[in-house]
Amino acid sequence: MCYVGPCSHQQGEAAVIGLLYPCMDRHLGEPHKFKREWSSVMRCVAVFVGINHASAKVDFANNIQLSLTLAALSIGLWWTFDRSRSGFGLGVGIAFLATLVSQFLVYNGVYQYTSPDFLYVRSWLPCIFFAGGITMGNIGRQLAMYECKVIAEKSHED
Repeated sequence: MCYVGPCSHQQGEAAVIGLLYPCMDRHLGEPHKFKREWSSVMRCVAVFVGINHASAKVDFANNIQLSLTLAALSIGLWWTFDRSRSGFGLGVGIAFLATLVSQFLVYNGVYQYTSPDFLYVRSWLPCIFFAGGITMGNIGRQLAMYECKVIAEKSHED
């Protein structure tokens, strides 16, 4: 028996986001070459976890201060680990679409926030989606680079 719960849907969405980044790089003809090693990807994951943790655990005076701080941290994550126009564009697009879907789900009673301050969701949510998109994109790019190396090595052996 197969259980399809919220976690499996999120994993599928993360995989799609990870695939989008290398596909967009190829489509635009802009290969992403900035910090292309697993240690950088793992540092990006660690920073994302820190940003996500800060959104839940750090007390701020108000939601605007929290949102601005998370926006700055998320853009800092992009600048430190990506720096591509396609990465920024996909991150913004993912943040917009994911926030829109979240608002739709909350509006229809699937989810509920204790104190929404931006339509039906929390104002800092797009920052988390942006940082998560950049993180999944870095993982996808690294995996695509690894796959290309394996294919190239196999073709040289033949």
